Amino acid sequence: MPAVLEQAILIDDEFSRGIDRGPLAGIPIAVKDNICTKDFATTAGSKSLEAYYPSYDASVVRTLRQAGAIIIGKTNLDEFGMGSTSESSAYKFTRNPWDQTRTPGGSSGGSAVAVAAQQCVASLGSDTGGSVRQPASHCGVIGFKPTYGVLSRDGLISYASSFDSIGTLTSCVQDSAILFDALTSEIGDNDLTRMKVISSASVLQESGCMPLKGLRFGIVKEALESGIEDDILSSFNDSVELMRRLGAHVEDVSCASFINGLPAYYILAVSEASSNLARYDGVRGGSSLETEVGPLYSSTRAQLLGDEVKRRILMGTYTLSAGYADAYYERAHKVRQQVSSELQSKLRNYDALLTPVATTVAPKLTATINNPLQMYAGDAMTVNVNLSGLPALVVRGRHSTSGTSLPIGLQLIGRAFDDRALLNIGSVFERHSSEYFDIRRFPEV
Repeated sequence: MPAVLEQAILIDDEFSRGIDRGPLAGIPIAVKDNICTKDFATTAGSKSLEAYYPSYDASVVRTLRQAGAIIIGKTNLDEFGMGSTSESSAYKFTRNPWDQTRTPGGSSGGSAVAVAAQQCVASLGSDTGGSVRQPASHCGVIGFKPTYGVLSRDGLISYASSFDSIGTLTSCVQDSAILFDALTSEIGDNDLTRMKVISSASVLQESGCMPLKGLRFGIVKEALESGIEDDILSSFNDSVELMRRLGAHVEDVSCASFINGLPAYYILAVSEASSNLARYDGVRGGSSLETEVGPLYSSTRAQLLGDEVKRRILMGTYTLSAGYADAYYERAHKVRQQVSSELQSKLRNYDALLTPVATTVAPKLTATINNPLQMYAGDAMTVNVNLSGLPALVVRGRHSTSGTSLPIGLQLIGRAFDDRALLNIGSVFERHSSEYFDIRRFPEV
């Protein structure tokens, strides 16, 4: 912390002398603990990386520092990003600031809590199957998952490489846009992104008073047929009604493959995880539990990896094993192609697709951590975005009204590489929803 304070004092001094350190000068930003930072340990929430201090910053962290941001610390997560509650971390669980008997969601729960509790202006997270968006919804902040590949994964500790995306958590959409601008400032019109870099700030300024008239949104019908709690459905319907009041055309749209996304995602994600985590064998890191290679491998995995991580490694090894790969892995790939093709096809006719973010409000602590199938089912609304690589934004909807007042988010799914248009829509919605729903941005902590 002293080094962080020294950075802040230095930036204040330079600012007073007219020195421009960049668009994020002095802004405190927290970083999820599976994103490498050279001045903080990077544990990925696992005992196997307890003493790991990277010799380099992740690409996104390096970009933030160059823009003048101050990295104030690392945030807790489910071990290796494998979880939806932030309870599987080896370093204790994280509580929801709106109700400390509940989880903040996961796996970027610590990043969402840091913003909701006003410990930082913004934070970085990673999103493999909804890990930025679910905590954003449960903690009442803005969660943004860009199009897959737009932000570099260099320095992100891998869970499932073809799904992993770095995302942002902020207190308002405009902050998300400013942060996204900073993170993409060095990206040009190249083959990697196929995206023209336009200033989000200017887009937001132009649309400051623009209603949603002329825009078309599709409600994914299948997303509302998944056993959703009444509070979630009511909040979603109120958000849709607000969009209509703002001039948007909103109608139901069928995406038949949507309901097949969840099993396909888990087959593919655990398969990639079993491969990615094979490197954590105790040879180059972790505790020196044994001196011989064989016992070292087994003791490292048995003692330094948590139950959920071991469960997913075993499932992934099974789905990739001889005799089962065709039955599971290859079929899951075909479903992924169907989901991606159908969502992109629907988005040719709509500016964004709308779904809830989760089927329930933030669950009670320990309610799902010991029931893996229930926890996995909670990802049904978010995994299709990762299967297709599309951008998605979570904005605040109306809070729950039965019992405790808890945040509930709305998910907007946009066209590939049209990230800034999605932020633009979200900003317009947010500007009107804050008054319409009388939303309180921050909990009393």
